[in-house]
Amino acid sequence: MIDPFPFPALPHGKVPILGFAAVSGTGKTTLLCRLIPILRSRGLNLGLIKHAHHEFDLDQPGKDSFELRKAGASRVLITSSKRRAMVTDHPYPLEPRLDQELRYLDQEGLDLVLVEGFKTERYPKFELHRAALATPFQYPEDTSILALITAAAPPKDLSIPCLNINDPEGIADFIMKRFLPEAQRALRLR
Repeated sequence: MIDPFPFPALPHGKVPILGFAAVSGTGKTTLLCRLIPILRSRGLNLGLIKHAHHEFDLDQPGKDSFELRKAGASRVLITSSKRRAMVTDHPYPLEPRLDQELRYLDQEGLDLVLVEGFKTERYPKFELHRAALATPFQYPEDTSILALITAAAPPKDLSIPCLNINDPEGIADFIMKRFLPEAQRALRLR
């Protein structure tokens, strides 16, 4: 079995946390969009945190909540019978840290939190790699990487499992059979 916690745990992580880290354009979102329905069909209730490297807006000009925020409200909670969204403007730019962001995610009832990004932080994650992008591998320097996900042949000196980016069922198997049991034991959830 793998040991997914040979590094400091995330104090605000109440359930297993598993990241998908890579440079932009590698296919993290595409893979997650294929993987999430598979994990849901296997009975997992999932949360997700995505790190954005740019300014984004969830609301639209002309909507009341957008106009109220633009008028000066630095925090706006939009809520209905079906969903809730909180938009918080930071008073000054500050790069988010995963553990800090976990404080804002209601983890009650979740089995797993998937994370897209935060590639330089130390937490259990997969490295996605596309040979065509010619970027260096992160796994030799980052011991928190549990597996390499790629379509290419694995490097000869690879010391971690290699999963096929085009096989989301196989990736789901790895998560269900190898990652989750160890993560749950480490968090004393089993």
